[in-house]
Amino acid sequence: MAIIRKSITFTEQQDAFVKSLIEQGFYTNDSEYIRDIIRKDQERRKRIIDLNEALIEGIESGPTDATIDSIWGEAINEHNAGK
Repeated sequence: MAIIRKSITFTEQQDAFVKSLIEQGFYTNDSEYIRDIIRKDQERRKRIIDLNEALIEGIESGPTDATIDSIWGEAINEHNAGK
Protein backbone atom coordinates (compact mmCIF):
# COMPACT_ATOMS: atom_id res chain seq x y z
CA MET A 1 0.00 0.00 0.00
CA ALA A 2 1.35 3.40 -0.97
CA ILE A 3 2.11 5.91 1.75
CA ILE A 4 0.80 9.44 1.27
CA ARG A 5 2.38 12.19 3.35
CA LYS A 6 -0.04 14.77 4.77
CA SER A 7 0.48 17.87 6.85
CA ILE A 8 -1.98 18.54 9.67
CA THR A 9 -2.27 21.21 12.32
CA PHE A 10 -3.07 20.70 16.01
CA THR A 11 -3.84 23.13 18.78
CA GLU A 12 -1.37 23.06 21.66
CA GLN A 13 -3.94 21.18 23.75
CA GLN A 14 -4.48 18.55 21.03
CA ASP A 15 -0.73 18.14 20.55
CA ALA A 16 -0.23 17.66 24.30
CA PHE A 17 -3.00 15.07 24.34
CA VAL A 18 -1.48 13.07 21.48
CA LYS A 19 1.97 13.28 23.05
CA SER A 20 0.57 12.01 26.35
CA LEU A 21 -0.94 8.99 24.59
CA ILE A 22 2.42 8.26 22.99
CA GLU A 23 4.24 8.66 26.32
CA GLN A 24 1.76 6.25 27.94
CA GLY A 25 2.57 3.67 25.27
CA PHE A 26 -0.79 3.65 23.49
CA TYR A 27 0.85 4.69 20.22
CA THR A 28 4.41 4.92 18.93
CA ASN A 29 3.93 8.19 17.03
CA ASP A 30 1.41 10.81 15.89
CA SER A 31 0.75 9.06 12.58
CA GLU A 32 -0.17 5.79 14.27
CA TYR A 33 -2.72 7.65 16.41
CA ILE A 34 -4.27 9.45 13.43
CA ARG A 35 -4.48 6.20 11.42
CA ASP A 36 -6.21 4.53 14.39
CA ILE A 37 -8.75 7.37 14.59
CA ILE A 38 -9.46 7.03 10.86
CA ARG A 39 -9.89 3.22 11.12
CA LYS A 40 -12.30 3.62 14.04
CA ASP A 41 -14.26 6.31 12.17
CA GLN A 42 -14.49 4.08 9.09
CA GLU A 43 -15.82 1.21 11.25
CA ARG A 44 -18.34 3.50 12.99
CA ARG A 45 -19.61 4.88 9.70
CA LYS A 46 -19.93 1.33 8.28
CA ARG A 47 -22.04 0.32 11.31
CA ILE A 48 -24.27 3.39 10.77
CA ILE A 49 -24.73 2.52 7.08
CA ASP A 50 -25.53 -1.11 7.96
CA LEU A 51 -28.03 0.01 10.61
CA ASN A 52 -29.71 2.43 8.20
CA GLU A 53 -29.99 -0.31 5.59
CA ALA A 54 -31.52 -2.68 8.16
CA LEU A 55 -34.01 0.00 9.23
CA ILE A 56 -35.03 0.68 5.64
CA GLU A 57 -35.39 -3.05 5.01
CA GLY A 58 -37.57 -3.37 8.10
CA ILE A 59 -39.75 -0.43 7.15
CA GLU A 60 -40.14 -1.67 3.58
CA SER A 61 -41.02 -5.20 4.72
CA GLY A 62 -44.22 -3.90 6.27
CA PRO A 63 -46.06 -4.97 9.43
CA THR A 64 -45.70 -8.40 10.97
CA ASP A 65 -47.94 -10.76 12.89
CA ALA A 66 -45.00 -11.81 15.11
CA THR A 67 -45.23 -11.17 18.83
CA ILE A 68 -42.57 -9.40 20.85
CA ASP A 69 -41.76 -12.69 22.59
CA SER A 70 -41.28 -14.51 19.28
CA ILE A 71 -39.08 -11.67 17.95
CA TRP A 72 -36.92 -11.75 21.09
CA GLY A 73 -36.72 -15.53 20.90
CA GLU A 74 -35.56 -15.39 17.29
CA ALA A 75 -32.98 -12.70 18.13
CA ILE A 76 -31.63 -14.77 21.03
CA ASN A 77 -31.42 -17.86 18.84
CA GLU A 78 -29.56 -15.94 16.13
CA HIS A 79 -27.21 -14.46 18.71
CA ASN A 80 -26.48 -17.87 20.24
CA ALA A 81 -25.95 -19.41 16.80
CA GLY A 82 -23.33 -16.76 16.04
CA LYS A 83 -21.18 -17.70 19.04
